Amino acid sequence: MSHSQFSLLKERRFLPFFITQALGALNDNVFKNALVIIIAFKAANKIALDPKILVNVAAVLFILPFFLFSATAGQISDKFEKSRTIRYVKLAEILIMALAVIGLYFDHIYWLLFVLFLMGFQSTLFGPIKYGLLPQHLHTEELTGGNALVETGTFLAILIGTILGGMLVALDDVGIIALSFVLLSLAVLGYFSSRAIPDTPAVAPDIKINWNPVTESVKNISFIAHHKALFLAVLGISWFWFYGSVFLSQIPNYTKGTLAGDESVATLFLTCFSAGIGFGCIICERLSAGRVEAGLVPIGAFGLSFFGYDIYMANTATGLEPIYSWQAFLDIAGSWRVLIDIFLIGAFAGLYTVPLYALIQKIGDKTHMSRIFAGLNIINALFMVISGIYAIALLKLDFSIPEIFLATAIVNIFVAIYIFTKSPEYIFRAITWLLVNSIYRIKKTNLDIIPKHGAFVLVCNHVSFVDALILAGYCKRNIRFVMDHRIFKTPIIGTFFKMSNAIPIAPAHEDKELMERAFDKISEELENGKVVCIFPEGKLTPDGKINEFKKGIEKIIERNPVPVFPLALKGLWGSWFSRKGGKAMSGWPTHLFAKIHLKAGEAIDPKKVTAKSLQKKVQAIKDSCC
Repeated sequence: MSHSQFSLLKERRFLPFFITQALGALNDNVFKNALVIIIAFKAANKIALDPKILVNVAAVLFILPFFLFSATAGQISDKFEKSRTIRYVKLAEILIMALAVIGLYFDHIYWLLFVLFLMGFQSTLFGPIKYGLLPQHLHTEELTGGNALVETGTFLAILIGTILGGMLVALDDVGIIALSFVLLSLAVLGYFSSRAIPDTPAVAPDIKINWNPVTESVKNISFIAHHKALFLAVLGISWFWFYGSVFLSQIPNYTKGTLAGDESVATLFLTCFSAGIGFGCIICERLSAGRVEAGLVPIGAFGLSFFGYDIYMANTATGLEPIYSWQAFLDIAGSWRVLIDIFLIGAFAGLYTVPLYALIQKIGDKTHMSRIFAGLNIINALFMVISGIYAIALLKLDFSIPEIFLATAIVNIFVAIYIFTKSPEYIFRAITWLLVNSIYRIKKTNLDIIPKHGAFVLVCNHVSFVDALILAGYCKRNIRFVMDHRIFKTPIIGTFFKMSNAIPIAPAHEDKELMERAFDKISEELENGKVVCIFPEGKLTPDGKINEFKKGIEKIIERNPVPVFPLALKGLWGSWFSRKGGKAMSGWPTHLFAKIHLKAGEAIDPKKVTAKSLQKKVQAIKDSCC
């Protein structure tokens, strides 16, 4: 099966939904930006409120429904068949756009603000369906690519919608007519594309809807909070919306007061940011190699802080007047640096968020998925409101816009440290990803035969301290490794394996209780459909040859008769992490960028598993490696 995200664009299970959600995001942003420009430039004499205040009121009105109705929307999405619900939501969009046309025709600002609230309500209904539908139509290995396309489509729609809304309003004689036509056309096209979305069965048809938004919101957030991995992923995404909101909201004033650029420079900045997010999302699937790769999240977090710091260092000016068009701006020394910075902030944002969305869809309760995303939307909205208060507070303290960027980049470091210390698996996966993609050149053979679902045991020869990291990097399932308890006492490697939740084991003559706990944990993992990997030699090879396999594998299979997949590693003997020459990891690192071969053999029936036969099988696979 091809795991390229672009192949999903050819399939009915994804393409109609992708088009529908992109058109919805496009319509939202055409209308929002058009309304903001109407308020700021064309309605100053027609309304009692200060236009600057009214622009902020508009932002609040759009986000308010996420607080009020997300909990209800999540229940509706889980209770009813999703494709039909989407069609109802898109019909509502047509009605709302018709109301918008009426408001535009009569030039009634308060009516248009009411329409904006209704659009926020419609987006609130669609949000939980959007992310709840994907795991029902995509395989686990497709979640990263699918989310990457959705996020790319969304941000490009935001960019195009923002530009298009402003352009249409600027047309003096026919602007309102053109805007009305576009709004209605996008809504109608969205409805027709939604009719092609395949049936998506209800995951919790028996739930009784709680119409009280407060108690249901508390219930959803409590459900998330009681699942550590889920809560940290949600926290990570919501933090990104805080970070992104701070940067996006400051772009107009940054381009004006720091870069001395006009509106076209602000548009150029927004374009670079959106293009960066699209680039980051697209390469995310390739870098993930067909799995939900949590290791990209710390890398993304690092990039957000580093380039947030660099955009501060690139230009610290403030209080300038806008004199440069985008063409003139590109000729100024240092202009490309800030454009590259904002592009890379977007790119690392894509690397940061896409795996988190995919991870939630992978580990979240399938019967509660839309309600999880409803809770996420509530927390996102809260973080976005807090981001506005945060930016205002810093401005009141006389922070310049570049200093706000710097402060946010620094806060991002502390948030990342909190998340990654609470869930060190992210760091383990990041180290694994960097290892297998930089230090060694790894050839893999037959790994596609390893099942994507179900419980089984992997066995492999034990050459070095990084064997487990290489297996973790190239096997697309999350693996629980069984490691000698003495490895956990090794200062650096031991820390890595603690991060991976490896299972420590000891020989019976050293610690019988620890050994029994290890076998109990192995059995629990296999019963839950997980993958366990053991190195039956029980220690690193001292001479490069495969040592005798211990009989612990027989005890495991006797207790849990699951298939066994033999693996062989070749090429690591002589590396800094092996025991060639005596003690491992002593002296200067050697054997870097060496060619390593990882090869898998066919599954062995549990009834035929013995330690001796497995040793012969692994030896034969190793001998066949080039």
